[in-house]
Amino acid sequence: MNRERKAREIQTLRERFGRMAAAILSDYRGLTVQETSQWRDACRDAAVELRVVKNTFLREVTKDTPYRDAIGPYLRGMTVVAWSYEDPTAAARVVTEYAKRNDKVKVKCALLDGRVLPAGEVKGLAGMPGKNDLRARLLATFQAPARQFVRTLAAGAQNFVYLLDARRRGLEKN
Repeated sequence: MNRERKAREIQTLRERFGRMAAAILSDYRGLTVQETSQWRDACRDAAVELRVVKNTFLREVTKDTPYRDAIGPYLRGMTVVAWSYEDPTAAARVVTEYAKRNDKVKVKCALLDGRVLPAGEVKGLAGMPGKNDLRARLLATFQAPARQFVRTLAAGAQNFVYLLDARRRGLEKN
């Protein structure tokens, strides 16, 4: 790879690391082409970008970031990076689920909010609700008081209708 191409690659990686919500570094040694394609498809479906990256490029890209010192021990062997740009849990979820199905994939670490999380914490990150789940919960929380208010307003009329129906049934029995 010539210098110009290396510089372009490093610039592309800097751009990805600059706009990421989270990145998961994994070892993928021993995966077949078919298994790698399945993994890429799963990532694409979850809006996660997966790419094999040279460790020297990762060192260069992270040298001016908060990850600089902590990422060093994880840059051994083969490395594939999964970036999620919107939902910080998406990459962790896809990588850990694929690692459960394929024992050749080993999660190394996660890069999140200026911190490097070890593999054990990546599983916890994957278990957290995603951005859309949190939005739905927040919306439900906002709607709950209005729903309760409407039910309370309708309760008087509903109870009156029940009373009339009970009276009608009582008169029909006699």
